[in-house]
Amino acid sequence: MLIKRFLPKIHHLDVALKNWQGDTESLLEWLEYHVIAPFVNQLIQEMEKILHIDPGQKEEDILQSVTGMMVQMLGAQSGSVRIFDPYTEQLLSYGSFPSEENVRERYVPVEGTIAGEVLRTRKPYVVEDLLEEEKFHNKEIALRRNAFSLMAIPFEIPKFYQEERETFGVIQIYFRERGRKFTDLEVVIANLIAKRLSFVMAQRKIYLLRKAQEKSKLVSDMIIKAAGARGGLKIKEIFQEIVSKLGDIVEVQVSVLLSVNESMQNVIVELSSPDGSWIVPTGASYPIEDDNAVQILLNLRVYDGPSTSETITPWYILIADTTKSNLLSERWREFARKNNIHSILYIPVNLDSVSPHFLVFATKEKRIRYSDDEIQILIHIGSELLKAQKMERLDDALHDFKNPAIAIAGFARRVKKLVEKDIVSNKEQILKYADVLMNETQRLQELALSIYQVGKEELVDLTEVLRRRFEINKEAIRQQLRQNIDLKEGPFDNTLFVLCHTMNLERIFDNALNNATKAIPLKGGVLAISTYSEGEWACAEIRNTGTMPPDELMSLKTGSGSGRGLYITYRIVKMMNGRMEVRSEGGYTLFKFMFPNHGDNQKRSKNLLPDGNPLKGKEV
Repeated sequence: MLIKRFLPKIHHLDVALKNWQGDTESLLEWLEYHVIAPFVNQLIQEMEKILHIDPGQKEEDILQSVTGMMVQMLGAQSGSVRIFDPYTEQLLSYGSFPSEENVRERYVPVEGTIAGEVLRTRKPYVVEDLLEEEKFHNKEIALRRNAFSLMAIPFEIPKFYQEERETFGVIQIYFRERGRKFTDLEVVIANLIAKRLSFVMAQRKIYLLRKAQEKSKLVSDMIIKAAGARGGLKIKEIFQEIVSKLGDIVEVQVSVLLSVNESMQNVIVELSSPDGSWIVPTGASYPIEDDNAVQILLNLRVYDGPSTSETITPWYILIADTTKSNLLSERWREFARKNNIHSILYIPVNLDSVSPHFLVFATKEKRIRYSDDEIQILIHIGSELLKAQKMERLDDALHDFKNPAIAIAGFARRVKKLVEKDIVSNKEQILKYADVLMNETQRLQELALSIYQVGKEELVDLTEVLRRRFEINKEAIRQQLRQNIDLKEGPFDNTLFVLCHTMNLERIFDNALNNATKAIPLKGGVLAISTYSEGEWACAEIRNTGTMPPDELMSLKTGSGSGRGLYITYRIVKMMNGRMEVRSEGGYTLFKFMFPNHGDNQKRSKNLLPDGNPLKGKEV
């Protein structure tokens, strides 16, 4: 009897019953004082334990805790929780006491099952003999657990907004006895516990709303702080710090921010934490055909499910079991095995833009569900990251504006002087300078558009770009009145072509030349450029007089230097699938840039520049 389990020692009950002589009122008073009041008091204490559960716990842990309390209060053997998944229209296994998640079926159907019947009627369902119950299909479970009777209780996770989904589930409590008779009191108490569980889950939603505000403020504070730092805003550092603070939502092993290029052909790894920990390095790309989850979220592929190894929704894709999911290629499975990754969560951030982005979280934990509130927090963080990324691009563009601005001002002064002297005799030189002015003005426009990442990649003559930027840097040197710098050009290889945005290559050389010029001692020195091939690489070297301290040299090699220009350079080089080497010895510092050489491309064989103009005779 349930009351006996709550009050194992009811003093003098036998004596009271023997001495009862029909005085009903006295007996009721005695029962109220010695039985009912202590029982209700004990019940209230048990309910308060539920209400005091920490709402900051994971949803699964809360459900498991409440199930354990229900098992103990009812004197049962074990319990399990299932939640209805509207995307698969099945019941998802979501916690048990004692834990048996490794051996439980992940999904059970709604139709023809006990849990499905409870879900349909929203009423408790009791089974006195599981071996005789037609809705209990797997009889081996009863034999394995040595549990032959069952009480199934409905519960719900309430919604806060009209557009929000309600979440329904079922708690199943197993008992040893076969042919067990359940009392109404037991059912009422189990139902009461389920109602209190709904209250705890509502508290958790409030907790997550507060957590969302805290995360939003955290990201905003990081961005503001980084924007005011000397080196400017660096999204890589912000991303890694944010990921490190998401442990209360998702236990991250690897996290990345992906984007898809305008042609929808390639996936680009924008950011990763830890840096370089994704299947390809940060800044590199891979064919979109290699990532089925991204294709499905972009409606480029139809999902072949349903499967118990992944959850597909319009808002996210959860690969719950990397060893079994059909969405992962063997390359991805090997990556998951090496990094001990059990689940991967894909969250689209801005699918409607020209360049869709995705936040991806790979975890060690066997995560089979995320609540809508958790997903909303992560979506919001993704949106804030994209804002920070745009701010970084703006910061980069503002930094790089000075190079063409200096060139425009300098060449404009030259044109003015030539015009004032004699337009006719200086016509050829004026036209040459006008070309420079036009190119640099166009470059200013491209820098502004780079904030939005517009434009297409093209084949670019590496040597031509380096020589052109070196010529522009000469003007900057003149503006600085640095007369003691010896400028050296060559040797050059004119067969080197790089597939990229021309502006990106120009920004690399501008920043490198600018820093090399600044590094030359005041007493003077050398600034030299050259190009050559090295295996499959197209190489460009910039060498200057002056050495660099070892710690600063190391920071440049890892892209963690404080200077904005070299930080921009490092990121662009990686984005172009290139390499940057830095050496400082013998009184000189050398920057070597290496990019995949497309010199054998058809455009090169036709002796054409990317814009279709002949190489020969093109003026700088």
